[in-house]
Formats: sequence, C-alpha cells, structure tokens
Amino acid sequence: MSAISIGQAVILGVVEGVTEFLPVSSTGHLKITEGLMNIPVDDKSVVAFTAVIQVGAIAAVLLYFFKDIVRILGAWGRGLRHRDQRYHHDYKFAWWVIYATIPVVIVGLAAKPLIEGPLASLWVVAASLIVGSGLMWAADQMGRHKRGEDDTTLKDAMLVGSSQILALLFPGFSRSGATMSTGLILDLDRVAATRLSFFLGIPALTGAGLYELKDAVGAGADTTPLIVGTVVSFIVAYASIAWLLKYVARHSFNAFVIYRLIVGAILFALLGAGVLNA
Repeated sequence: MSAISIGQAVILGVVEGVTEFLPVSSTGHLKITEGLMNIPVDDKSVVAFTAVIQVGAIAAVLLYFFKDIVRILGAWGRGLRHRDQRYHHDYKFAWWVIYATIPVVIVGLAAKPLIEGPLASLWVVAASLIVGSGLMWAADQMGRHKRGEDDTTLKDAMLVGSSQILALLFPGFSRSGATMSTGLILDLDRVAATRLSFFLGIPALTGAGLYELKDAVGAGADTTPLIVGTVVSFIVAYASIAWLLKYVARHSFNAFVIYRLIVGAILFALLGAGVLNA
C-alpha cells in the first residue's frame, strides 16, 4: 500500500463514499479507479485498503441511522432481559440481522484466496456490472412494491443478507444492488428494500474492514493514506445516503441499470484495447 499516495487516497475515498450504498458496485468502481491510477488491484495491501476505508462509509450509516439503531438495540436489550418484550418487531429484527450476516461471513472467510486472487480481475468486474444490471432491472419490474419495512420477516432478512455473497464473490455485482434487488423480488417497496440493505450491510462491512485492518497496517504502509481515505469516504457517504433515500422514494432503479451497463461496456472496451490491465 506504499504505492497509494495521499492524493490517491482522497480519490479512492470519494469513490468509496459515493458508490458504497448506491447499487453500482463500490468494489468495482474502486478497482477501476485503482487500475486507471496503475495501482495493482490484486495486491493484498490494496485489497486491505479498500476494505478499511469502507469503515468510513459504515460510520456514515451509523450516524445517519443513529436513532433507528438505538431503538433497535434498545428493543433487543429489553427482549434479552424480559421474555414479554420479545414480541416486538425491533427485537426480532436485531436477531435477523445477526442471522443474516452469518452466511456471508462463512463464505468470505472460506473463499478469501479466490476473492483476493482470480475474482479480483477487472474482467469479472465488467461482467458482473452487466449481469447485475439485468437482475436489478428484472427485480424492479417483477416487484409489486407493496410491503413496507414493518412487514419484513426472518425469511426476507436471510434471503437479502445471503445475496451479499454475490457481491463478495463477483466484484462489480454490487452488495447494495444484490440486496436491494432481492428485497424488490420479495415485494418490498423501494425505500424498505434500500433501508434493509443499509442495516444488513453494517455488520458485514464493519467486520470486513476491521478484519483487513491488520493486513493493511501489517503491510508496512503509512497509516496516513488509510486515515485520509476513511475520513473522506465518511463525509461523502453520508451525503450519498441522504440523496439515495430521497431518490428511491420517487424513482425506479432504471438510471442505475443504464449507468452500470454503460460502465460495464466501457470497461470491456478498455480491457480489450489494453488500456487497462485486468
């Protein structure tokens, strides 16, 4: 990671903050950006840097949804102490988030060599951007958008949480895109699907960032780029979250689908022409 300068860390922090929660693939955009700046995308320290600056984006979620998180954790704590409080939806939801995180943790640890190796290729990113676009478009068309956040169930949480595996294995697919699309297929409305995606992403992304932190620092890298990238991603991500929730309340996901298709096609062209090294 010594190859990442402070200026590059700022750029990567902006890219992370803008794309982490939009259904366009933050990992894919980071890898593309790293490729354009001649930063090796499969270098372990670079992979670690990418995971660590996600903590900034997660901090933005924690701040933005602070009241909701306090309410949910409060209900969970009361439920643990008092059996008669376990009927509350927030108590159940807290457990669902925990359960839904387990599959992606298991796959993440088991497939770590593949994720940091062959699957880190920009060819995979390009293909995943396009395939993920098809899924997102189909989900938005199929979904009846009739269920709100209070209608979510354990089944919803498990299916949406497990869909994060697609983005984990295929960078470019987009964690947000996969989870939101799954939520839409389950007939959640766009806002409910988006908020569920946020909540389910908190433990998975935070855990990944903290897990990779030791590799990032252990690689002998200057911690300054890490701090700069993380702070920038926090600021930009907060604004991105606020914008996205307002956007999905009034619009479909078609703009994201079109954008992903364009980026995927351009990436294929750049790779084919040898402008970018996969």
